Amino acid sequence: MKYLGKKAVVTGGTHGMGRATVEMLVDNGVEVVLTGRTTKQAEGLKAHAFASDATNLNDIADLRTEVAQRFQDIDLLFVNVGFSTLTPFDEATEADYDRTFDVNTKGAFFTAQHLAPLVKDGGSIVFTTSVATVLGSPGLSVYAGAKAAVRAFARGLAAELAPRNVRVNVVSPGFIDTPSMGVTGVPEEVLQQFKEEGDRITPLKRHGSMDEVASAVLFLAFEATFTTGAELAVDGGLGQGISA
Repeated sequence: MKYLGKKAVVTGGTHGMGRATVEMLVDNGVEVVLTGRTTKQAEGLKAHAFASDATNLNDIADLRTEVAQRFQDIDLLFVNVGFSTLTPFDEATEADYDRTFDVNTKGAFFTAQHLAPLVKDGGSIVFTTSVATVLGSPGLSVYAGAKAAVRAFARGLAAELAPRNVRVNVVSPGFIDTPSMGVTGVPEEVLQQFKEEGDRITPLKRHGSMDEVASAVLFLAFEATFTTGAELAVDGGLGQGISA
């Protein structure tokens, strides 16, 4: 129970990397409020589940009220909710663009804006971005742009919250072994090709695990006490200019 007594909010915490982070936080004694579009997927987690749509500012305001009433203040805000599709540039529609930026960019910004006042002085905010922001991957142009904006937000927030000693950092995953591989609406055969391509181009020749991402989040949240505005890559060297 390394972090017993700490309190955290994890958005997008019902599945994948978010769920793994919730589980690791809870195992280390942290009390957690997690969000998802619905709370059904949170069954089995020893955390407080709250249904919230990251694109809806009223839902974000309601989340702040819930967290303030339950915890009063928090040690960690992990802004993890995300959405992506494998859509070629010339096939992307306005609806694709709006959905991708609404979830990944607008949702991240306003979640941080609403909940930052609840983060204790000396606390931490961590955003999830992606190796896609530096790779230039086919089918991920819109998603990469949305997550690159989040990276820029983190730098700005790090400066604005420095007077309160609130650290703002980013975890940037590569190919991580989640059920969906982080993409929505992809046929199984395409998803399998995506997985195989990830193993081929990643210097360490494998996918990362969800727990490896969760460990990086906890490090940024509680251990990296003189680090702010930074991006921690959890990508097997994929975005680091390493020859595979």
